[in-house]
Formats: sequence, structure tokens, C-alpha cells
Amino acid sequence: MSDETAYEQVRSGFVALVGRPNAGKSTLVNALVGEKVAIVSDKPQTTRHRLRAILDTDTSQIVLVDTPGLHKPHDALGEELNRSALMALRDVDVACMVLDLSQPVGGGDRWVAAHVAATSAKRVLVLTKADLPSVVPIEKRIADASGLLAFDDVVVLSAKELFNLEGFVAVVSSMLPLGPRFFPREMTSDQPEEVVVAELIREKVLWHTRDEVPHSVGVAIDEMRYDEGRDTTLVHATIYVERDSQQGIVVGSGGAMVKRIGTEARKDLETLLGTKVYLDLAVRVRKDWRSDGAQIERFGYGEGL
Repeated sequence: MSDETAYEQVRSGFVALVGRPNAGKSTLVNALVGEKVAIVSDKPQTTRHRLRAILDTDTSQIVLVDTPGLHKPHDALGEELNRSALMALRDVDVACMVLDLSQPVGGGDRWVAAHVAATSAKRVLVLTKADLPSVVPIEKRIADASGLLAFDDVVVLSAKELFNLEGFVAVVSSMLPLGPRFFPREMTSDQPEEVVVAELIREKVLWHTRDEVPHSVGVAIDEMRYDEGRDTTLVHATIYVERDSQQGIVVGSGGAMVKRIGTEARKDLETLLGTKVYLDLAVRVRKDWRSDGAQIERFGYGEGL
């Protein structure tokens, strides 16, 4: 790399994505980056880490800060996730308030908007899921959302259909200052590898278990090492739940559910790591861990990471 390239000035900065749970923040991040860096599901509290993903172009480097959905907390974990999301608004260049276009604007959105309004960053209203049907005309949804606070710009898009992602990039990059690239151009996320591995396993639990399980699931990586002779990454992980009944659901009859979770997770892990993967999963009970700050920190959720 030449000195001229190394010190090239581009539009670079940090862009926080904040909003209520299931607004489509993580799906948008994955679509923008072009690969899976954030897990997704239709369950609240899917995102538990404040993830930074890097979108690099020839003229800009946008560091996307994906945050847990802001919600009314019911336990210490919920409080920690809210704290993490609100901290993401500090020292960013652009604050994007993400709303689901198919859903009406509510009190939760107004609460989020009040926090966005308190920042000194540029503010962009991002209306996602434009591909979904709505009983209310899109113009009415846009007007209602735009009335939450004074935004510097509005972007309507569909991450699922890759609609108007270039519009989002153009709007956000124009608001960033000129400066150096913060990360290597080939880098797509700053998440530690073990965190990504744990999250991909948790994602499969969210997809396949009933409503009483997802909030109670945490995943810890007990051991992860590469066996050069076998060209295989060995991963030993534990899925933690809060109740004996939840353990039975995750294990499944004759171990069928945990086997299914492991099989699907292994496919994603092999794509992530670029090797064969041997995945060993245990399922254990740790009662009421979501109310225990030490356990939340152990899992690395919120600011615990």
C-alpha cells in the first residue's frame, strides 16, 4: 500500500442504528455489508451486543453500530441492553432512527425519538420493510414518523429486497466528515470470533424453540481451537436456560432438537471460519441468570463485552 493510499481521505465515521425491537436493524446491517455479521429472528432481544459492522466503498467507510432494540425492561438484562443501545448514540456522526414501515408509530417510538433528539449527531429517519403490505398508505406512515422530531433526511428501503440500499449509503456518507479509514478495507465486523460463534448458535435456538424459551437463552463458548491436522475447528459450547422445562425443550425428545440446532449452526460456522467444524453442544440450567449482573457480564451482553 502506498503512502498516498494509506492516508487517503474519504467520508468516514460512525453511524448508530437505533429503534424498537424487530424494526429491522440487524437485517439492514447484513444487507449493507453483504454478509451475515448480525443474527436475526422475529423474537425481541435478538440483538444483545453492540455490534460494529464496516461498510467500505471507494469513497467512504461507514462504521454501522447495530444496537439492541430499545424496550421497557423487565429484568437486569433488559436494562443492560437499553443502556448499551443508548450509549451507542454517544460520539457518533449520524444517528439513524429505524422504524418498521408496516407498523404504526407508537409511544415506544416517541421514547426512542426523544433520545435521538438529545444527540448532537445528524439524524436520519430510516423506514424499513417497504416490501411488506400495510393497511395504511405509505405516505401516511412517512408523515407520522417524520413528525416524531426534526430529521435531516428520510430514507425508505427494504433490506430483504435490497431496495434503496444505495440511497441509504448516499445519504449517510454525505453526512460524514472527511478523514481516514478506521478499519482495514476487507474487514466487515469488529466482533471477536468467539462472540460471533456463540451468537450464531443462539440464533438457531431462537428459530426453533417456543415463545417461553428465547429470552432465557444464553450461549457460552467453553473451548474453541483449530486442529491443523484435521483442518477442523473444534467448538465446545453450552446453551444456558433458566428452567428445567426449558432445558427439556432445547434438548428435545431423544436429543432431536439440540441435534437440529447443532447441525444448522455448524453450517454457518463452517462458512464463517472457512474450515470444517466439529460442534459439541451441552444444555444446562442457570436459574434466573437474566437478573444476575455477573452472569450477564459473563455472557458479554450489552456493555459487558
